Amino acid sequence: MFGYVNVNGQELSEENKKIYQSYYCGLCRSLRKNYGAGCQLLLNYDMTFLIVLLTGLYEPTNREQNFTCGLHPMKKRTSCVNEVSDYAAAMNVALAYHNLLDDWKDDRNYTKKTIASIIRKNYEEVARRYPRQVAAIEGYLAKLGEFEEAKEQNIDLVAGATGEMLGEIFAWKQDEWYDELKTLGFYMGKFIYLMDAYEDLDKDERKDSYNPFRFLRREQAQNFETLAKLMMTSMMSECAKSFERLPILTHAEILRNILYSGVWSKYEYIQLKKKRNKE
Repeated sequence: MFGYVNVNGQELSEENKKIYQSYYCGLCRSLRKNYGAGCQLLLNYDMTFLIVLLTGLYEPTNREQNFTCGLHPMKKRTSCVNEVSDYAAAMNVALAYHNLLDDWKDDRNYTKKTIASIIRKNYEEVARRYPRQVAAIEGYLAKLGEFEEAKEQNIDLVAGATGEMLGEIFAWKQDEWYDELKTLGFYMGKFIYLMDAYEDLDKDERKDSYNPFRFLRREQAQNFETLAKLMMTSMMSECAKSFERLPILTHAEILRNILYSGVWSKYEYIQLKKKRNKE
């Protein structure tokens, strides 16, 4: 479920690239500080978007630090950390834990099962600190399991489960911004599910695995590509509307880059791959 919410680097200024990278590095360092060096391997750009979003809205005090990264030792890096970084790190661990278990269930990947076992105590700590969000994640997984068992064909219903879960994660605090952040997360979550299902469609066809897009493509073979793109575009349109209703000025350019362009990077890559395969 990770990997779809990223920047479009070609359309981002050098200054904003550095800012975005500093939050990414900050998330990495928060994972290490709070959950150990091993959890740095769980790092992903989706939660970096959440940091930039919540930082832009709440404007917490940032702490910047220059450091040498073990993976990139030749050049000094700058990390930007605030209280949102710690929250995003916790959500990163919770989501990654269940993602690892899901990979184990689907593919019997023992490496993923081992990593999940290693970070289980970290996950339990996150569950104690953020019971509402973790309950949403666990409830989502239970609901998704029911949909898969029943081979639910209503893709909007299935995608909505991801939306409900991500909505609770985006709604950091139960304050005046709770409803709008939950709405933004809801549509972002639906988009992520649709994009993930779209990317995995051919693989799931070969493996005869559950994927609600399989039913749509079977019934609407000629119009499938148009309908799939329309669904995803509709979700991001609602997501962007929700964002524009928030009073965010700090990092607004970075956030718009992601919402209007960056999230489509994977879709464009898939289209390019399909074109090359045909040729």
